[in-house]
Amino acid sequence: MSGRQAAGPSDGPGKAASQPAAPSAPAKPGGSADPSSPGPGSPGKQPSPSPGTPSTPKPPPPPATPAALTLSAPQRAAADKRWCEKVTVEFRNTGGSPARSGTVTFATHIIGALGVDWATITSSQPLPAPIGAGSTRSKTYTVCVESWRVPLGMRVETQDVSAVWE
Repeated sequence: MSGRQAAGPSDGPGKAASQPAAPSAPAKPGGSADPSSPGPGSPGKQPSPSPGTPSTPKPPPPPATPAALTLSAPQRAAADKRWCEKVTVEFRNTGGSPARSGTVTFATHIIGALGVDWATITSSQPLPAPIGAGSTRSKTYTVCVESWRVPLGMRVETQDVSAVWE
């Protein structure tokens, strides 16, 4: 007897099944219920694919999704001039491709001594590219407006940050 055991309704050719066969695969007298299983004369031999049946090629990998950046809220710190401040932004790429280039736009509010928002000035700086797929990058920018826009007693606050990328 060979050292191989097969699961199935028959212990070998000509023997009756010890348990009733499943309704989906009735036992054939004198043989195995699976026509692709090797016969009694070929123990250990694996069934070969039918000639003329092409093997199924692996599907190509899905195309990479474009870069998708999410930006953190701006973290502000005082700079050496009252019309400037240091703004730290964290960029997280949740897409499947790197963000290779782009622009970060800052909306800086000019706040008066009594808290009145006098104006909003936008400025742009380059994105810290490349930002790889699934990675995070943080950068601190020095954001300034023209000095004449911020007289004594007034201050700047960069409240909004947005970005565009390729």
